[in-house]
Amino acid sequence: MKNLPLLFLGIFFTLAFSWVGLILSSHLNLGNLQPSTSELEDGKLIEGEPVYPIKLGGIAQTGKDVYIDQGCMYCHSQQIRAQGFGSDYERGWGNRQTVARDYIFQDRVLLGTMRTGPDLANVGSRLPSREWHMQHLYQPRITSPGSIMPPYTYLFDVQKVEGRPSEDAIMIPEGSPYAPPAGYEVVPTDRAEALVAYLLSLKVDYELPEMGFTEL
Repeated sequence: MKNLPLLFLGIFFTLAFSWVGLILSSHLNLGNLQPSTSELEDGKLIEGEPVYPIKLGGIAQTGKDVYIDQGCMYCHSQQIRAQGFGSDYERGWGNRQTVARDYIFQDRVLLGTMRTGPDLANVGSRLPSREWHMQHLYQPRITSPGSIMPPYTYLFDVQKVEGRPSEDAIMIPEGSPYAPPAGYEVVPTDRAEALVAYLLSLKVDYELPEMGFTEL
């Protein structure tokens, strides 16, 4: 028992050094990052140049909650790796790696832990079609034959066409085994609309002072 104080101090300083190294140093280095133009002039923003990243808002913010609720981050990452640390560039997932500044407005950063599916950090630029995303959510095999992604049909309503078809109805290819019965249409729910708005907002189509576009 005479060594108990020494043991306590050893545990305390081990935890303290870990906290300082992992938490405090990261906050000091990254905590003051602000939006920026693609280049700086004498260390200052260039007047009139667009400032990035853009803060998420509106229906896209609601869509992020749907993205989390549906567990999308378990199969998709949102981080484009540096060239030479994978084949992200070759796969067309982005023109530059993501950096800390890209995430400054995110209250929960969805980096992901695995890639059962492709990275989505730049999916809004790579696949800008609302219709594509709606079809992919309803039945992934429509847009990506052989996909192992589960369908999210419960985010859509299959309803009978009353008079004119709904303007929001998604197009299912004629003859597709996933098409609704004759006289019916597939209409996205509010959650599907929000989720697609969020996916379309995911863009790394701007340069930052610390990271410009990379050419293969």
